[in-house]
Amino acid sequence: MNFEDILKKSRMGEILSNKELIYLLSLPPDSYENYKVMAEANQFSKKLSDGKAEVHAQFAINLAPCPCKCLFCSFAKINGIFNESSELTTEQAIAYAQQFENDGANAVFIMTTAKFPFDHFIEISKEIRKNVSSETKLIANVGDQKLENAVKLKDAGFAGVYHAVRLREGTDTNLSVEKRKQSIKNFKEAGLEIGTCVEPVGPEHTNEELAEMIEFTASFNPSYSGAARRIPIPGTSISKRGFINEMRMAQIVAVTRLGMPHSVIGNCTHEPCTLGAISGANLFWAEVGANPRDIENKTEDGRGESVNSCKSIFLESNWDIWSGPSRYYEKS
Repeated sequence: MNFEDILKKSRMGEILSNKELIYLLSLPPDSYENYKVMAEANQFSKKLSDGKAEVHAQFAINLAPCPCKCLFCSFAKINGIFNESSELTTEQAIAYAQQFENDGANAVFIMTTAKFPFDHFIEISKEIRKNVSSETKLIANVGDQKLENAVKLKDAGFAGVYHAVRLREGTDTNLSVEKRKQSIKNFKEAGLEIGTCVEPVGPEHTNEELAEMIEFTASFNPSYSGAARRIPIPGTSISKRGFINEMRMAQIVAVTRLGMPHSVIGNCTHEPCTLGAISGANLFWAEVGANPRDIENKTEDGRGESVNSCKSIFLESNWDIWSGPSRYYEKS
């Protein structure tokens, strides 16, 4: 397999094959070829987004022990990290959204645990929508939904959703792969844009698994794809598997960028890092409140980055920052 031919194929807008993705993912992270993949992804990502990265921001409406048994998630009841439930008031939720607006976030994500009452989420979201700029992109990060609920999200003023089929879904979680995929179809049918990601990547995931997931995320023409490594939750069974380093993460971010169609402008990584940014990531998240990768009730006191710190990481990585509503949710 010719390395330069693969890069040329991606440059020309042709979709890379499964074998080509596996080949790129199999390159030693410190090899000349992988550095060239990272450089190629960086330059192409900058070309698509005019050299301007985006910072989106997320807060959680609630924190509660969740029955979904996602082994990588601090919310999972099975992990025993959080045993009590709490919820923001509507006023607190509005204040978080307004603060993100003031800080210059390009989109505001509103998250709940998977079993949070959906109609209550819609009620709160409508109040948030009334109290932020009409230009602000609101994005929902919620559990699987039927079409009727997807339409309610659209009607409540959401521009899109974040939804992913996680690596080893149904094995490391008790959720159905088919139900996750059906939810994505429902969101799209309702007129919502979909952001997604290859996540949460651990050292046990094979290049074949990663390539298959890159292909899946490309298949529905998302607003953005990308890749995120798993953050081990101390004391959990999955933490014994360890975690990949940022260099390996940067490689996967770069290959994901090259594996996407040119219509996909965004390429994310989480958590924010310079290596991700120089490998083609043009989207980071700031976070406050509950965070499924953190053991703090308020991630701003733990792992969470602020809008300004995310901007600083991009600037250190030679990116400019987009000012205004996110371009990634304006495809339709």
